[in-house]
Amino acid sequence: MTAVLVAAALVVLAVAISHRRGLGLERELAITAVRATLQLVAVGALVTLVFEHVGLAAGFVAVMLTAAALTSGHRLRGIRRPSPIAGAAIALGAGTGLAPLLITGAFELTPRELIPVAGILIGGAMAATSLTGTRLIADVGESMPAIEARLALGVPARAALHEAGRRAVATGLVPVLDQTKSVGLVALPGTFVGLVLGGASPAEAARVQLTVLLALLGVEVVAGVVCAALVTRACVLPGERVEPPG
Repeated sequence: MTAVLVAAALVVLAVAISHRRGLGLERELAITAVRATLQLVAVGALVTLVFEHVGLAAGFVAVMLTAAALTSGHRLRGIRRPSPIAGAAIALGAGTGLAPLLITGAFELTPRELIPVAGILIGGAMAATSLTGTRLIADVGESMPAIEARLALGVPARAALHEAGRRAVATGLVPVLDQTKSVGLVALPGTFVGLVLGGASPAEAARVQLTVLLALLGVEVVAGVVCAALVTRACVLPGERVEPPG
């Protein structure tokens, strides 16, 4: 309980700093902290039930995917159908990593292994989707004069948006690239720490963490590329006209 109180105090500190510096994040920080608390309490009870009933695992993964799509969709404001676009990118990204890991037996198809691994991969795909989509939407809005100039020269709309999409994907991959490059040097990832605290040997924890981190590279690349392609398509109207996000 002491650990939770200390963490809560750090959230209060973050809110105070935001207010002091005029960041305007006080409300979002507070809501995020409260929401995380309520969700984890509920999920803790629900996961206990799911572990005891195998048939509920697939439904729980579907709930995670839906929540991720809605969260990322909220970030992709300004385009048509943001949540379905985010959901498609997240599902394809996470599926790219989850399917081979389960098929090859790297992780067992049991609730105790399926749910944590699926959650990590869905979370990674969600992060890449949110960052990629947000950057691309902002870039398109800021670069409309240049894009319109290329269209006037006869460049197809999707080609005119290609460079913005490339930059957006690169931006979306920065966190996972930095995390993977610095693993074990700057910080110990949560999976490793959790396994060690749970009694696993450091060698086994390192093996699982490495598997997850390398899988996340593929997952987030796929999610970012799919997100960029779908957002680009959402910005291109019939007749090869680019619709500025807004």
